[in-house]
Amino acid sequence: MIHETAQIHPTAVVEEGVILGANVKVGAFSFIGEGVEIGEGTEVKTHVVIKGPTKIGCDNKIYQFASIGEECQDLKYAGEPTTLIIGDRNTIRESVTMHRGTIQDEGTTKVGNDNLFMINAHVAHDCVIGDRCIFANNATLAGHVTVGDYAIVGGMTAIHQFCTIGSHCMLGGGSIVVQDVPPYVMAQGNHCAPFGINVEGLKRRGFEKSAIKAIRAVYKELYRSGKTLEEAKKQVVEMSKDEQALQLFVEFFENSSRGIIR
Repeated sequence: MIHETAQIHPTAVVEEGVILGANVKVGAFSFIGEGVEIGEGTEVKTHVVIKGPTKIGCDNKIYQFASIGEECQDLKYAGEPTTLIIGDRNTIRESVTMHRGTIQDEGTTKVGNDNLFMINAHVAHDCVIGDRCIFANNATLAGHVTVGDYAIVGGMTAIHQFCTIGSHCMLGGGSIVVQDVPPYVMAQGNHCAPFGINVEGLKRRGFEKSAIKAIRAVYKELYRSGKTLEEAKKQVVEMSKDEQALQLFVEFFENSSRGIIR
């Protein structure tokens, strides 16, 4: 079903069964395949390929040469029906690639709202990305990576399979991330190592001084106290009872599977 206000360039190919919402724009020489649904106000610029099953929300901008919803590069993938779901108001710049999921996981790659994917960023199968993240040029996410809200991934940074990147993290350019990165942490290097708390980012997002002070205290417990990780975790759980912002650490530790950068 194609809404009457959708604008499709004469050279674009839109296959049968595609759903285009109101005021969707499809540029010259773009290809929209069967099983794709695109929400109201989304703009697909020239030479974009979108394959299904893929669901894209409202008011996204997808720039030229992006490849969205293609089969993944996992050698175990055998053509099973998997999906890609993208939220609202994302900016997907030139040559970005986003792949559908695999049945080895939940079968779905998920992208939230208000994210910026700069040129050549790659989102592999079964990744789960939150809201308001920034992925700089050539940022690369391997399969099954989870990224929390407001995370910033620097250019040329590569993240290993199954890693978790906590909310409000900032990963410096050219980093190799092979373990989980706790919330609020700044990190960089090969292999990626912690370099403090993303204080400026937290201030811009309106965190109170008391919350930032508590986050700093957790950082010291994890990285400066000399405690084992298990000892530090127990202390963080106690600290979180007095400061809501620390709940992100507790949730992160519950879901972390690869160990954290230390």
